[in-house]
Amino acid sequence: MAAVSLLSTRGLTRRFGGLTAVDGVDLDLSNGEIRALIGPNGAGKTTLVGLICGRIAPSAGTIRFEGRDITALPAHARVGLGIAYTFQITAIYARLPVFDNVALAVQRRGVADLAAETLAALDRVGLADRAGQVAGTLAYGHQRLLEVAMGLALAPKLLILDEPTQGLADTEIETFKRLVREVARTATVLLIEHNMELVMDLADRITVLNFGEVLAEGTPAEIRADWAVQAAYLGA
Repeated sequence: MAAVSLLSTRGLTRRFGGLTAVDGVDLDLSNGEIRALIGPNGAGKTTLVGLICGRIAPSAGTIRFEGRDITALPAHARVGLGIAYTFQITAIYARLPVFDNVALAVQRRGVADLAAETLAALDRVGLADRAGQVAGTLAYGHQRLLEVAMGLALAPKLLILDEPTQGLADTEIETFKRLVREVARTATVLLIEHNMELVMDLADRITVLNFGEVLAEGTPAEIRADWAVQAAYLGA
Protein backbone atom coordinates (compact mmCIF):
# COMPACT_ATOMS: atom_id res chain seq x y z
CA MET A 1 0.00 0.00 0.00
CA ALA A 2 1.42 3.41 -0.98
CA ALA A 3 2.25 5.86 1.79
CA VAL A 4 -0.25 8.66 2.34
CA SER A 5 1.19 12.03 1.29
CA LEU A 6 0.96 14.74 3.92
CA LEU A 7 2.76 17.49 2.02
CA SER A 8 3.67 17.83 -1.65
CA THR A 9 5.49 20.56 -3.55
CA ARG A 10 5.62 20.78 -7.32
CA GLY A 11 8.04 23.01 -9.22
CA LEU A 12 8.65 25.07 -6.07
CA THR A 13 10.95 27.95 -6.91
CA ARG A 14 12.23 31.06 -5.18
CA ARG A 15 14.33 33.74 -6.83
CA PHE A 16 16.05 36.62 -5.08
CA GLY A 17 16.95 39.01 -7.89
CA GLY A 18 19.33 37.11 -10.14
CA LEU A 19 19.82 34.28 -7.62
CA THR A 20 17.61 31.18 -7.75
CA ALA A 21 17.76 29.83 -4.20
CA VAL A 22 15.20 27.03 -4.76
CA ASP A 23 14.80 25.74 -8.29
CA GLY A 24 11.81 23.60 -9.29
CA VAL A 25 11.72 21.36 -6.22
CA ASP A 26 9.28 18.44 -6.13
CA LEU A 27 9.01 17.05 -2.59
CA ASP A 28 6.59 14.52 -1.09
CA LEU A 29 6.38 13.88 2.65
CA SER A 30 4.45 10.89 3.97
CA ASN A 31 2.50 10.68 7.22
CA GLY A 32 4.70 9.59 10.12
CA GLU A 33 8.05 9.68 8.34
CA ILE A 34 11.28 11.28 9.48
CA ARG A 35 12.75 13.06 6.46
CA ALA A 36 16.18 14.68 6.53
CA LEU A 37 17.03 17.58 4.24
CA ILE A 38 20.78 17.89 3.69
CA GLY A 39 23.18 19.70 1.39
CA PRO A 40 26.12 22.10 1.34
CA ASN A 41 25.85 25.56 2.86
CA GLY A 42 23.87 27.75 0.48
CA ALA A 43 22.07 24.79 -1.11
CA GLY A 44 18.65 26.33 -0.39
CA LYS A 45 17.55 24.18 2.55
CA THR A 46 16.37 26.98 4.86
CA THR A 47 14.74 28.82 1.96
CA LEU A 48 12.84 25.65 1.05
CA VAL A 49 11.43 25.16 4.54
CA GLY A 50 10.66 28.88 4.67
CA LEU A 51 8.52 28.37 1.57
CA ILE A 52 6.81 25.34 3.11
CA CYS A 53 5.93 27.11 6.36
CA GLY A 54 4.83 30.31 4.62
CA ARG A 55 7.52 32.71 5.80
CA ILE A 56 8.72 33.14 2.21
CA ALA A 57 6.48 33.50 -0.85
CA PRO A 58 7.35 31.32 -3.85
CA SER A 59 8.30 32.75 -7.23
CA ALA A 60 6.68 29.72 -8.88
CA GLY A 61 5.26 26.31 -8.04
CA THR A 62 2.65 24.91 -5.64
CA ILE A 63 2.44 23.51 -2.11
CA ARG A 64 -0.29 21.12 -1.01
CA PHE A 65 -0.92 20.01 2.58
CA GLU A 66 -3.32 17.13 3.20
CA GLY A 67 -4.52 17.59 -0.37
CA ARG A 68 -5.24 21.31 0.07
CA ASP A 69 -3.44 23.98 -1.95
CA ILE A 70 -1.75 26.20 0.66
CA THR A 71 0.60 28.06 -1.71
CA ALA A 72 -0.97 31.44 -0.95
CA LEU A 73 -1.74 30.87 2.76
CA PRO A 74 0.13 33.06 5.27
CA ALA A 75 2.38 31.45 7.88
CA HIS A 76 -0.06 31.80 10.80
CA ALA A 77 -2.76 30.00 8.81
CA ARG A 78 -0.38 27.14 8.11
CA VAL A 79 0.34 26.85 11.83
CA GLY A 80 -3.40 26.46 12.33
CA LEU A 81 -3.42 23.60 9.81
CA GLY A 82 -0.67 21.79 11.72
CA ILE A 83 2.70 23.01 10.37
CA ALA A 84 5.22 24.01 13.04
CA TYR A 85 8.73 25.32 12.30
CA THR A 86 11.67 25.77 14.67
CA PHE A 87 14.24 28.21 13.39
CA GLN A 88 17.93 27.86 12.55
CA ILE A 89 18.52 30.76 14.93
CA THR A 90 16.57 30.52 18.17
CA ALA A 91 13.27 32.41 18.22
CA ILE A 92 12.28 32.36 21.87
CA TYR A 93 10.88 35.10 24.11
CA ALA A 94 14.14 35.70 25.96
CA ARG A 95 12.71 37.84 28.79
CA LEU A 96 9.88 35.47 29.64
CA PRO A 97 10.13 32.35 31.80
CA VAL A 98 10.59 29.03 30.02
CA PHE A 99 7.05 28.05 31.08
CA ASP A 100 5.49 31.13 29.50
CA ASN A 101 7.28 30.56 26.19
CA VAL A 102 5.63 27.16 25.83
CA ALA A 103 2.31 28.26 27.35
CA LEU A 104 1.91 30.85 24.57
CA ALA A 105 2.15 28.05 22.01
CA VAL A 106 -0.23 25.78 23.94
CA GLN A 107 -2.73 28.63 24.24
CA ARG A 108 -3.20 28.68 20.46
CA ARG A 109 -4.88 25.28 20.72
CA GLY A 110 -7.44 26.39 23.30
CA VAL A 111 -6.81 23.43 25.61
CA ALA A 112 -8.62 22.99 28.90
CA ASP A 113 -5.55 22.53 31.14
CA LEU A 114 -2.92 25.01 29.99
CA ALA A 115 -0.46 24.27 32.80
CA ALA A 116 -0.55 20.50 32.37
CA GLU A 117 -0.09 20.70 28.59
CA THR A 118 2.77 23.17 28.98
CA LEU A 119 4.63 21.06 31.52
CA ALA A 120 4.07 17.95 29.41
CA ALA A 121 5.76 19.63 26.42
CA LEU A 122 8.66 20.78 28.60
CA ASP A 123 9.01 17.31 30.07
CA ARG A 124 9.29 15.77 26.60
CA VAL A 125 12.45 17.81 25.92
CA GLY A 126 13.86 17.52 29.45
CA LEU A 127 13.23 21.11 30.53
CA ALA A 128 10.40 20.69 33.05
CA ASP A 129 12.79 21.42 35.92
CA ARG A 130 13.67 24.76 34.30
CA ALA A 131 10.09 25.99 33.86
CA GLY A 132 10.63 29.03 36.09
CA GLN A 133 13.94 30.08 34.58
CA VAL A 134 14.11 33.14 32.34
CA ALA A 135 14.47 31.76 28.82
CA GLY A 136 17.29 34.08 27.80
CA THR A 137 19.51 32.73 30.59
CA LEU A 138 19.37 29.15 29.27
CA ALA A 139 22.45 27.70 27.63
CA TYR A 140 22.22 27.86 23.82
CA GLY A 141 21.56 24.12 23.49
CA HIS A 142 18.72 24.36 26.00
CA GLN A 143 17.26 27.32 24.11
CA ARG A 144 17.12 25.06 21.03
CA LEU A 145 15.28 22.43 23.08
CA LEU A 146 12.89 25.09 24.36
CA GLU A 147 12.07 26.02 20.78
CA VAL A 148 11.40 22.34 20.01
CA ALA A 149 9.05 22.24 23.02
CA MET A 150 7.24 25.30 21.63
CA GLY A 151 6.79 23.46 18.35
CA LEU A 152 5.57 20.31 20.06
CA ALA A 153 3.11 22.36 22.14
CA LEU A 154 1.24 23.16 18.91
CA ALA A 155 0.53 19.42 18.43
CA PRO A 156 1.69 19.66 14.80
CA LYS A 157 1.06 17.27 11.95
CA LEU A 158 4.34 18.41 10.38
CA LEU A 159 7.23 19.51 12.60
CA ILE A 160 10.09 21.22 10.74
CA LEU A 161 13.38 21.37 12.66
CA ASP A 162 16.18 23.56 11.32
CA GLU A 163 19.55 22.42 12.74
CA PRO A 164 18.01 21.51 16.12
CA THR A 165 21.09 19.77 17.58
CA GLN A 166 23.39 22.78 17.16
CA GLY A 167 24.88 23.42 20.61
CA LEU A 168 23.67 20.16 22.16
CA ALA A 169 25.99 17.86 24.10
CA ASP A 170 26.31 14.22 22.98
CA THR A 171 23.98 13.01 25.76
CA GLU A 172 21.40 15.61 24.75
CA ILE A 173 21.62 14.49 21.11
CA GLU A 174 20.75 10.95 22.16
CA THR A 175 17.74 12.31 24.05
CA PHE A 176 16.80 14.34 20.98
CA LYS A 177 16.87 11.25 18.74
CA ARG A 178 14.53 9.41 21.10
CA LEU A 179 12.24 12.45 21.11
CA VAL A 180 12.06 12.65 17.30
CA ARG A 181 11.23 8.95 17.05
CA GLU A 182 8.45 9.48 19.59
CA VAL A 183 7.11 12.52 17.71
CA ALA A 184 7.05 10.50 14.47
CA ARG A 185 4.42 8.20 15.97
CA THR A 186 1.86 10.96 15.53
CA ALA A 187 3.47 13.49 13.18
CA THR A 188 5.83 13.87 10.24
CA VAL A 189 9.27 15.35 10.95
CA LEU A 190 11.29 17.32 8.38
CA LEU A 191 14.82 17.80 9.68
CA ILE A 192 17.59 20.07 8.38
CA GLU A 193 20.79 18.81 9.96
CA HIS A 194 24.55 18.85 9.33
CA ASN A 195 25.30 16.06 11.81
CA MET A 196 25.53 13.24 9.28
CA GLU A 197 25.85 10.53 11.89
CA LEU A 198 22.54 11.61 13.37
CA VAL A 199 20.92 11.91 9.92
CA MET A 200 21.96 8.41 8.86
CA ASP A 201 20.75 6.95 12.15
CA LEU A 202 17.46 8.83 12.41
CA ALA A 203 16.01 9.51 8.96
CA ASP A 204 13.67 7.18 7.07
CA ARG A 205 14.51 9.00 3.86
CA ILE A 206 16.93 11.78 2.90
CA THR A 207 16.55 14.55 0.34
CA VAL A 208 19.79 16.15 -0.85
CA LEU A 209 19.73 19.73 -2.18
CA ASN A 210 22.52 21.28 -4.22
CA PHE A 211 22.34 24.73 -5.84
CA GLY A 212 18.61 24.83 -5.03
CA GLU A 213 17.79 21.58 -6.85
CA VAL A 214 17.12 18.05 -5.62
CA LEU A 215 20.36 16.19 -6.26
CA ALA A 216 19.23 12.85 -4.83
CA GLU A 217 16.59 11.25 -2.66
CA GLY A 218 16.44 7.87 -0.95
CA THR A 219 17.12 5.83 2.15
CA PRO A 220 20.25 6.53 4.21
CA ALA A 221 21.97 3.54 2.60
CA GLU A 222 21.08 4.76 -0.90
CA ILE A 223 22.29 8.28 -0.18
CA ARG A 224 25.53 7.05 1.36
CA ALA A 225 26.22 5.02 -1.81
CA ASP A 226 25.29 7.80 -4.27
CA TRP A 227 28.46 8.99 -6.06
CA ALA A 228 26.94 12.37 -6.94
CA VAL A 229 26.13 13.03 -3.26
CA GLN A 230 29.61 11.94 -2.26
CA ALA A 231 31.14 14.37 -4.74
CA ALA A 232 28.87 17.29 -3.81
CA TYR A 233 28.53 16.89 -0.07
CA LEU A 234 29.70 13.78 1.76
CA GLY A 235 33.20 13.78 0.30
CA ALA A 236 34.37 11.25 -2.26
